[in-house]
Amino acid sequence: MRKMKTIDLVYAGMFAALMAVGANIAQFLVVGGVPITLQTFFAILAGLLLGSRLGAISLTVYAFVGLAGAPVFAQFTGGPAVLFKPTFGFILSYILVAYVAGKIVESKSKPTMRTFMIASFTGFILNYVLGTNYMYFAYKFWAEAPEGFTYGMAWMWMVAPLPKDVILSIVAALISPRIYSAVTKTAKRAQVA
Repeated sequence: MRKMKTIDLVYAGMFAALMAVGANIAQFLVVGGVPITLQTFFAILAGLLLGSRLGAISLTVYAFVGLAGAPVFAQFTGGPAVLFKPTFGFILSYILVAYVAGKIVESKSKPTMRTFMIASFTGFILNYVLGTNYMYFAYKFWAEAPEGFTYGMAWMWMVAPLPKDVILSIVAALISPRIYSAVTKTAKRAQVA
């Protein structure tokens, strides 16, 4: 296991902060029970740029900061009560999104644009599948579901943020190669120092 360097802590903290900003940048937009945020974008970027380990660590830190009570989740919420909200599955999925996207990029010695695109869309799909299924089961078993709530309705709520998340997944893949090479060079210089 590689030891954490100061630069790693800075990157992890930066992405935890970006997730908090992304959660509330459009905090007044909610479709069904789903807030429209930029968190999927930042979760994917964390994996693409920081790698599987550090990306997942940064989003785990974000989740724990929110669960500890800091208002970093969508609509400026935080605290342990968030565990029982139907959208908590999305917060959990961000950790896996970063990990899997990072693993895909790390699987290549020289990742190409195609690698970044595959990693980005794999993360996006993971986020939607895990988050939406968690939301459905939460509404069915412990949260108060809207009248006539169905599995199809849960997925219909995801149609509103879908175009935004598809576009931002493409943007994440397009901007990542240059940033990735700068981050990789910085990490190599930090290892030498």
